[in-house]
Amino acid sequence: MWSCNEWDPLEEVIIGNPLHARYPTPDCSTRVAEFPDRSLADLPRGPFPQRIIEETEEDLNEFARILEGLGVTVKRPQTWPHEATFSTINWEAQGYYNYCPRDILMVIGDQIIETPNVIRSRAQETFSYRALLMDYLKSGARWYSAPKPMLLDSLFDVDPDKPTPRNDEPAFDAANVLRFGRDLVYLVSGTGNEMGGHWLQTILGSEFRVHFLKDVYYGSHIDSTLVALRPGLLLANPGRVNDETLPDIFKQWKVVYSPPMENTGRHDPDYLSNSIGSDWIDMNAFSVNPNLVVVDRNQPTLMKLLEKEGLDVIPLKLRHSKMLGGGPHCVTLDVRRRGTLQRYFE
Repeated sequence: MWSCNEWDPLEEVIIGNPLHARYPTPDCSTRVAEFPDRSLADLPRGPFPQRIIEETEEDLNEFARILEGLGVTVKRPQTWPHEATFSTINWEAQGYYNYCPRDILMVIGDQIIETPNVIRSRAQETFSYRALLMDYLKSGARWYSAPKPMLLDSLFDVDPDKPTPRNDEPAFDAANVLRFGRDLVYLVSGTGNEMGGHWLQTILGSEFRVHFLKDVYYGSHIDSTLVALRPGLLLANPGRVNDETLPDIFKQWKVVYSPPMENTGRHDPDYLSNSIGSDWIDMNAFSVNPNLVVVDRNQPTLMKLLEKEGLDVIPLKLRHSKMLGGGPHCVTLDVRRRGTLQRYFE
């Protein structure tokens, strides 16, 4: 295992599995993390439609085939019975999905970290990756798990204008973090409190720096707000950040702002009302190497912008990224890239 950033040449990756996917249990954790503008009674619930699961599996299988054609080793998690109920002494929930390995596991060098996810339905999600994690451990990876959060109701007694979990305990998703070698950018949002970023800094030590991105976007993860394309080049979401609100470290980099998302009318109102992702999920992109990036096929203007910056683009069919809340970066976890651990900012 070795992956230090978002762009070094890819050698091995985990791609998610949508089978048995369902909406997370409609409770206070799901509401804060995914639907802060809705009441509990209005949260979508139950399994995702079978057609969506089948089409997503087709799309992910094709994604795997594309990467394998580029010489990349592709692994997949086990299928898991997400309909099963599990509990602590304080709450019970059913599962969610294995569609987004990026959300629950973080690779930093030869370390893999299970994060203390905010949504209760994710509390056992890493178990479907256990066989893979054991293989990585046996091959020399360092495997850690963050303190298991209690996820009490009080954690989610939040300011409705800034719906982030209270700092009662570390709670964050791996996808709240972007890796830039020895620097990491951590989004404080509905899926990550400040305490989570402080825990991450503590466990990584002084060789790493965790930079907080605050008060820009509360909805969920960082990778539809910022995309690290290669050293010196960052793609940013103009609906959420600007030159003033970006962390100061990016003053040393070229920042290009995404064009508006296209083809947003391809889904009907009922589909949209039950979707987890925002329109900006289509900005989510995954780098195969510093010169090659995977982008949603519905964004031709974005592709042209990236090509103008000297990147080659693979257009990806991912029909239900909006419904399931995950684009090309979300559905992947790069576990091995060819490169070295560096500092890219002074």
